[in-house]
Amino acid sequence: MNWTNLIFDYFTYAIFTYSVTLLLFYIFIAVYSVGETRRYLHKNNYTDYRLLASSVHSPSISIIAPAYNEGVTIIENVRSLLSIYYTNLEVIIVNDGSKDDTLQKMIDAYQLEKIDFLVSYQVKTKEVRGIYKSKNPVFNKLVVVDKMNGGKADALNVGVNVSANDYIVCIDVDCILEQDAILKMVKPFMEETDGVKVIASGGVIRIANSCDIKHGKLDKVRLPRQYLPRMQSLEYIRAFILGRMAWARLNGLLLISGAFGAFDKELVIKCNGYNTNTVGEDMELVVRMRRYMEEKKLPYRVNYIPDPLCWTEVPYNYTILGRQRNRWTRGTIETLSIHKKMFLNPRYGLLGMLSYPYWFFFEMLAPVIEFIGFIAFVFMAVMGIIDWEMFFSFFVFIICFGYLYSAFSIYMEVTTYNQYKRKTEIARLFLAALTEPFIFHPFVIWSAIKGFMDKIKSDKHEWGDMARAGFNTTPAATPPKPKAS
Repeated sequence: MNWTNLIFDYFTYAIFTYSVTLLLFYIFIAVYSVGETRRYLHKNNYTDYRLLASSVHSPSISIIAPAYNEGVTIIENVRSLLSIYYTNLEVIIVNDGSKDDTLQKMIDAYQLEKIDFLVSYQVKTKEVRGIYKSKNPVFNKLVVVDKMNGGKADALNVGVNVSANDYIVCIDVDCILEQDAILKMVKPFMEETDGVKVIASGGVIRIANSCDIKHGKLDKVRLPRQYLPRMQSLEYIRAFILGRMAWARLNGLLLISGAFGAFDKELVIKCNGYNTNTVGEDMELVVRMRRYMEEKKLPYRVNYIPDPLCWTEVPYNYTILGRQRNRWTRGTIETLSIHKKMFLNPRYGLLGMLSYPYWFFFEMLAPVIEFIGFIAFVFMAVMGIIDWEMFFSFFVFIICFGYLYSAFSIYMEVTTYNQYKRKTEIARLFLAALTEPFIFHPFVIWSAIKGFMDKIKSDKHEWGDMARAGFNTTPAATPPKPKAS
């Protein structure tokens, strides 16, 4: 029994040390993000984006939006992208072998006709079946590509091959962009100084569930009415306003959301485009581009824009949310495995010595350690070897810390961009934070554990079905026909 107590003592100390280290990282991230947010707001306060939007000398941009079985929302989605005010812009919709009426709806709505187009396969992809342009000059920026189904990464690579411009913006087709989103995303590429190349730029993703969308534009922002989307709103505020802001200031950002990111096309091609053998293609590309620049010893930055630029629909029930978090976990495992050479390797500077270890220990392994800790707790409770006074003290401290961290992120949201104007919405965010440790967080942890188990059992790179309700609708009890790619 003494040996058992000794083993559990060491285990408890290890978990305690891990938890304290993680909390210190959170404190550092929160404090460090404040300075970067203030710097950004001050720097951009007097920028006149209208001059950039209308200038023929502004960087040329190709928006690439993969679409698979998006017939429910495709017309509104394309209309939103075409409404963006920017001179040097083309919008490329890549129909990834949809089985519904996605392509036909676009042909009818935008008067498309098939054209002769020589595709330069700079990045290897599945076969392109046709390129479509509109007969109506009003839609002259629109290019629709029809291809064999190959998944999101393959569809993005086709968009890279077809694109005619210097920079690419990769976006989920169901996202709604702010009118100045492209302007703010492209600005860092124009501000390259001292030979430091900006290779990628990301922006804040916000939750569109329950918002009013009219004619492809965001008309009114509302906090999601349903519990799960509301919890994800809080989660996204923490991740984007605090987490990614701090890592961008360090130039240690490993992830730009696949929902909305801008890239230097030339470098994307040099790195052979998106990896089709992972479900975390967005993270993997950023890590590969950074690794390329480190190995070539070229100065670079990965930039981040804290403005709310892109609005997207998030999972509204536990089934769909579980699939998403399962996929995120598998994508992280795959990316870190592919680039394991960088782990604590001083050759890669901050990327290898801080960013990669942080993601390894505190993003990828965190759900596993937390799950093992829960199992150990149950076993120790049954064995009667728990110091309950210490346990409850530590438990209350962790709960209070998590709530304060969420409260601070809400405070940062209110004092910066303040998307939720009504006091009742802010109050509901605070109330959501109270329930997170007992409802939302355990489910996310379990979904991540299932992602680990799925990765161990099978090396298939499947996204899983991701049904969408569509904007301006209330999800029915029976979800719509699932989409997968």
